[in-house]
Amino acid sequence: MSRSPSPLLDPVAVSEDLTPLPTLKQAGDARIDFDGQLPEPLAYHEDVRTGCGGQTWPAGLVLGKHMLRYHRQEMRTARILELGAGGGLVGLAVALGCGGENQLLLTDQDEMLELMQTNIRLNQVDSRAQALILNWGEPLPREVVTQKPNVIIAAECVYFEPAFPLLLDTLKDLLALNEEAVVYFCFKKRRRADMQFVKMAKKAFVVEELFDEDRPVFQRQSLFLFSFKCRPSAKSTAVRGNAGKNSNGVNGINERH
Repeated sequence: MSRSPSPLLDPVAVSEDLTPLPTLKQAGDARIDFDGQLPEPLAYHEDVRTGCGGQTWPAGLVLGKHMLRYHRQEMRTARILELGAGGGLVGLAVALGCGGENQLLLTDQDEMLELMQTNIRLNQVDSRAQALILNWGEPLPREVVTQKPNVIIAAECVYFEPAFPLLLDTLKDLLALNEEAVVYFCFKKRRRADMQFVKMAKKAFVVEELFDEDRPVFQRQSLFLFSFKCRPSAKSTAVRGNAGKNSNGVNGINERH
């Protein structure tokens, strides 16, 4: 499998660009209930040896709690994809807390694949969850094209400015694949440049800052929570890059073979 053209999310690369970072944790197991939103805590293995995406981050905790508090019913039958999943914290929280028949794809760079697989096993959701490599800016994997996710969740994906166009391209591909999909997006602002991603997103999507009763608390920590949707005028005509005709002349997203 190819590695992403986007910068690796590792402690050295990130620490040069973001200030401050939380202390990197030692490998170990945590149990997380999202302030009581999960009746049985999620089992979560953390390991930063392949990158600091392998530990819990504030935006993931905020987004997980928000999804469990406000979106349980719609998540029961949702086809869910998590971008930049790290160990899969938010996606696994939704799978455990919302029940039903939801289908879950956890995606990240190949350095995170084993950790995502470990956490799927720990939480015994092997039958409806799968870990995949999805490199931002590259063609969507075949499994994603088949699933056509209608819910995309992304926490702490705004961390390095050169990766912004790649992340935006992947979000465009996902919304072109399913024009009814909703992206739930949460990040912590650490530099002024981080808000540039929101400006870029507003040019491409309908962007809404989401209601959450905890917003006064988490915004004091510079955490932001949004939804992205396909623009009405772009629906059924949204085509970019990978969202054109494939090599066989069939309309659709190019697949990775």
